[in-house]
Amino acid sequence: MGFPVTETLKFWLLDHPSIVCFRWSPTQSWGSTWPFLVTAIAAYVTAALTLHVILKICRRRRPVPLGPIPAIHSLAMSLISITIFFGMLLSAGAEIRDTRWLWRRTRSTSLEWFLCFPLGIRPSGRVFFWSYVFYLSRFLHLLRTFFMVLRHRTLSFFRLFNHSMLLLMSFLWLEFSQSFQVLAILFSTLVYAVVYGYRFWTEIGLACKSFSFTLSCQMVLLGCNLVCHVGVLSLHFMRGGCNGIGAWVFNSVLNVAILFLFLKFYVNMYCQKKNATSDSSLDRVEDTAKHASLVAR
Repeated sequence: MGFPVTETLKFWLLDHPSIVCFRWSPTQSWGSTWPFLVTAIAAYVTAALTLHVILKICRRRRPVPLGPIPAIHSLAMSLISITIFFGMLLSAGAEIRDTRWLWRRTRSTSLEWFLCFPLGIRPSGRVFFWSYVFYLSRFLHLLRTFFMVLRHRTLSFFRLFNHSMLLLMSFLWLEFSQSFQVLAILFSTLVYAVVYGYRFWTEIGLACKSFSFTLSCQMVLLGCNLVCHVGVLSLHFMRGGCNGIGAWVFNSVLNVAILFLFLKFYVNMYCQKKNATSDSSLDRVEDTAKHASLVAR
């Protein structure tokens, strides 16, 4: 007999009827239509640009005081990420247990299921419920952009593009039942739990901010994703196809583009540190590191 707390957590993370009976559809899932997605991304970009322009016109030099809001947001995102991580991990284990009989017929392994969904799989059940929760959490993640604008009066194209594409990518995972999304969500939520936990720690003044910490975490995440993408491509040709391969191709191209951007920032930071011989040069190094950290967020 299990402990009451363990059984309660298992019920809310694995066996709740809303999780078991989940189905991605316009009638049952909020935000599951293309018009909604396009409108949400357009509204996000428009609102961020408008706020940036207003602050520029007002010529406000000091950051807008936000009080404890950024710290609360970071704590909430860290807790949500941890919840999604364990929910997805338990759901993947249940899916593996329930479909093991099918794998014996196809001679597949657990790792292959994580990388390559069989053709014809539908976005329903436990795993896709937590994928849907991850998709919804991307909307809360967008608030970081407005915090940055209000605090630092900076807004980059890469930030808008990166956050918009991550929202689109998580939508495609569900819309096309894309392969590899289970591992991608596990990697992402684990990194986000650490990064947002660190941000909360710095927001309440218990640690010094490091511009390279979040950037390094993002580099590790993208590196793991790219390695796994090689496995997906191999299984796609060896096993006769993986479900949602079109969305997977878009995901791969996006990861390569973002990884290239981060590498470019790392090279620029290294070169400027190497050539820094004056206080003004050191200031430029710090500005470059700060910009890289802002984009990584």
